[in-house]
Amino acid sequence: MTRAVVFAYHNVGVRCLKVLLAHGVDVPLVFTHEDSPTEQIWFDSVAETAADYGISVITPDDPNTLEMLQRIRELKPDFLFSFYYRKMLSPDLLAIAPRGALNMHGSLLPKYRGRVPVNWAIIHGETETGATLHYMVAKPDAGDIVSQTAAPILPDDTAGEVFNKVTLAAELTLHRVLPELLAGYAPRIVQDLSQGCYFSGRKPEDGRIDWNWPVNRIHNLVRAVAPPYPGAFTTINRQSVRILRSRIMRTAADNSLAPLLTLDNNRLVAHCAGGGLLQILALEIAGASVIPSQLIDWIGPGPWRLGD
Repeated sequence: MTRAVVFAYHNVGVRCLKVLLAHGVDVPLVFTHEDSPTEQIWFDSVAETAADYGISVITPDDPNTLEMLQRIRELKPDFLFSFYYRKMLSPDLLAIAPRGALNMHGSLLPKYRGRVPVNWAIIHGETETGATLHYMVAKPDAGDIVSQTAAPILPDDTAGEVFNKVTLAAELTLHRVLPELLAGYAPRIVQDLSQGCYFSGRKPEDGRIDWNWPVNRIHNLVRAVAPPYPGAFTTINRQSVRILRSRIMRTAADNSLAPLLTLDNNRLVAHCAGGGLLQILALEIAGASVIPSQLIDWIGPGPWRLGD
């Protein structure tokens, strides 16, 4: 029986762990993370899933210590798998498994290597992303590709919706190629790293809207950071608000009113200084959802100034 030690977190971690078990892989140990009290936990628990299957779970701060390496060596795994695990695995750790260490990444590598690839793909207006199973090397997301599955990004998809598609793409990718991988004849495709680049993590502050941007760029930001992520934010008549959902009405328009928010037939319409009209479909003030007809009660009569 093939044995693997798994490093996993999030929905991708849960689904891919279940794929390994469904294919008869022996998983004696799972590394995962303690949930952070400062993070909104909207995703499934790898720890609970592993416990449900009677698998030992540990959550070390550093998986690369001599103690952890020795523990893994004693288990004699054939493979290591990383499914949305958030810490880098050292070359010494990767070298333990004689048949390789593989990672599931949430993009179509070599594009969008690095952190939060789903969010970055939406911000850049991509119409497609996906999941890629690849070998791990010292450089992140740079090893040979085994298999990948594409998923569409529709014009109004939010990051949460796309992440659900990527989770399914990850499950399908692993399920499809795992028999070949276990049998020893799965493909290995060298990445052309010049066809993509690395992206860093994002902070809540990165959700600030600049109303001088073109309407497409603003809309992409809104949907890329929509809940369950922290959300895009701005001010309306100097009142702080979160913009949670939007839709492009027109990509080019008279911007003499910009940047301004108007109420038109009970629709909130943002006139962007970079051109275009954006309908605001959902917004929050002080944590409360505000429908268009209520905005006057919160801020006063419009039209309303957008941004600082």
